[in-house]
Amino acid sequence: MCVISILFASQALANENLRCAGNSNCAGTVSKDTDAPKDMVLVPGGSFLMGIDKVVNVDTKKMSKRQQLRYAVSREAFHDEGPAHNVILDAFHIDKYETSNKKYSEFMKATDHPAPAYWDDSKRNKPNQPVSGVNYHDAKAYCSWANKRLPTEAEWEKTARGPEGYKYPWGNELDNDKGNFGRKQEYTANVDAYPQGKSPYGAYSMAGNVFEWVEDWYDPNYYKTAKQTINPTGPSKGVFLSATGTYVDRYATGKKRVIRGGSWYAPAASSTTTHRFWNDPINNSYGVGLGFRCARTVQDNGMLQARTFYMDALINMGAEKYPQAMEAIEKAISQDGANAEYAQLKTMIQKQIP
Repeated sequence: MCVISILFASQALANENLRCAGNSNCAGTVSKDTDAPKDMVLVPGGSFLMGIDKVVNVDTKKMSKRQQLRYAVSREAFHDEGPAHNVILDAFHIDKYETSNKKYSEFMKATDHPAPAYWDDSKRNKPNQPVSGVNYHDAKAYCSWANKRLPTEAEWEKTARGPEGYKYPWGNELDNDKGNFGRKQEYTANVDAYPQGKSPYGAYSMAGNVFEWVEDWYDPNYYKTAKQTINPTGPSKGVFLSATGTYVDRYATGKKRVIRGGSWYAPAASSTTTHRFWNDPINNSYGVGLGFRCARTVQDNGMLQARTFYMDALINMGAEKYPQAMEAIEKAISQDGANAEYAQLKTMIQKQIP
């Protein structure tokens, strides 16, 4: 990097720093010391127990053919929630509410994105109801537009379970008055309904209302084989699922993404905090209740400070103040020692010092 390039780079970084100052939406990250962005909740970093070890036995012979077609009834569908395992996550913010029709409408107007399924259904298109009838790609596009991202499956589960590892967002006992599930009503509830059923971290409707897309590919055996326990992002690719025991429609085979949380249409058993289900990424109409919420990474203050030191190093190097540049880059590396960009700049500075 020549001196002129360094000056341009340092100025660009300085401009970015000014642009981001006080702006929690910048670059999809915020400092841990700031308040949660509007309509988001903070989920602190740390470990939690993901999944369950309980074996659930289901007698499919007692189910009607309609039930067998509508819901996953294979043994595999009830054995993908274990074994329970410890997962470590960094802190993150997640939307307090499922994405509403009002917010999705703003996205559509700003981007000319096509309308979801059921957009004209008067029972489901009120502004404060959750958007439903969106596929994985729709959800991902919205989150990107909002400078957020889809949560990982682990992030979603930690948000729903809370620090005590609840079976339901509100506790360990089913309570039909704390969520919209099991066809209690024939349509979705407002995103801020059932405040008594919110999770310990303050997220609403994590049991029922609409299934929620998460980022991960679905693999029924993932918990049994996963080796990534720190900020897991799921399988590296999807697995091909047979039609046996799955929801029988034209999307019953192929690679799936995970959906979580149950829906107004699904039975209460789908609304536990550990329940895993799946859907084809291009399917936008599963169970008349398919929505999402977004998340955002919380950037550690140490990394923010490291970036400031890095910028100082660039500026000093551009001014040919190499000792000061070395001092700054060493401070950056002390805060973020795994950053290859910082190590590269240190090598460049060393070459300039006699």
